[in-house]
Amino acid sequence: MNARGAGASGVDVRARGPRDTAHTTDAGARVAATDWPALATALDNNGCALTPPLLTPAECRELAALYDETARFRSTVNMARHRFGSGEYRYFSHELPRPVAELRAALYPRLLPVARDWAARLGRPAPWPDTLEAWIDQCHEAGQSKSSQILLRYESGDWNALHRDLFGDLVFPLQVVIGLDVHGADYTGGEFLLVEQRPRAQSRGTVTALPQGHGLVFTTRDRPVRSSRGWSAAPVRHGVSTVHSGLRRSLGLVFHDA
Repeated sequence: MNARGAGASGVDVRARGPRDTAHTTDAGARVAATDWPALATALDNNGCALTPPLLTPAECRELAALYDETARFRSTVNMARHRFGSGEYRYFSHELPRPVAELRAALYPRLLPVARDWAARLGRPAPWPDTLEAWIDQCHEAGQSKSSQILLRYESGDWNALHRDLFGDLVFPLQVVIGLDVHGADYTGGEFLLVEQRPRAQSRGTVTALPQGHGLVFTTRDRPVRSSRGWSAAPVRHGVSTVHSGLRRSLGLVFHDA
């Protein structure tokens, strides 16, 4: 983000989030108002869970409009060229728009207890410190120093193949996608897909139409499920179904760098 106009989206802040933690932002207040025990239960049951609105319609439009400001991004990926599907997405630079940085900083400590609980069930290490800033420092020390926050853009006929957002050895087990357009009005099709490989069973698929401004919290790599041997790791992949009409844009929040 080499050109930093203040604009409607606010003053830019570092990727690891605002330093003034004593000030509660609108984004932080919306995250805090979420029923996190209920959301954690839904994550346990389904591997994904919708939040209440985290962004207003105006904020969604402002963020979606940033897609054309190419100086804000470190790279652009054409999905067809890489056989990832069809469509395009851009990785923000580390100078994130304020709503993106604030949401990421506010969501991390809410998702951290779930991450640690899942690690304990699976008998795995839980390397995630109490703050996002300390975790991102660990990522950078390990060579994962590129911003992983994404704006995605799909037009009619576009889709995203099933995949995982793994960019190195250090992985946070949950991530969030926020719909920026209105499903059924701005676009049709384009539902979020989650496919879970169950232990010694057929895979299970979950389809979610993203409401504008709501976040979908979902599993990054795998999650614990009960089996005859206790807890097993069920691998999970995500993608997007074919967009039938219109323009579908979304914001992807990933809690490890690339």
